[in-house]
Amino acid sequence: MSRYETFIEDGTIHVGSPDGPIAVGGLDTAIEVVGGPSWTITYSEELKARHPDLNTSDEGLTVDVTDMINGMTHSEQFVETLSAQPAEASDDDISPRLGLFVGKLLENLDSGVA
Repeated sequence: MSRYETFIEDGTIHVGSPDGPIAVGGLDTAIEVVGGPSWTITYSEELKARHPDLNTSDEGLTVDVTDMINGMTHSEQFVETLSAQPAEASDDDISPRLGLFVGKLLENLDSGVA
């Protein structure tokens, strides 16, 4: 099963696809949406209680958001869904394409690196 890489070029996040790179949106905007250039991994007490075997050895580790973005890979299904989203934002919002990408980024950041 193919996986497609993420890369940043000239301040824009791109995701590979079978048809060539897809421009997702601005790196600065994505960093602003997640709350800054670094992310400290934490696990709630509720999550730890529900999943006592969860590996939380990375708790407290601070990661670079740009490095996390560069390390992301995506399934063909995600890439197809991403490319179907509008790349332009309306008013002061972020574009649906960047919003979908940032949602996945936040999911990855919340999952930790352990």
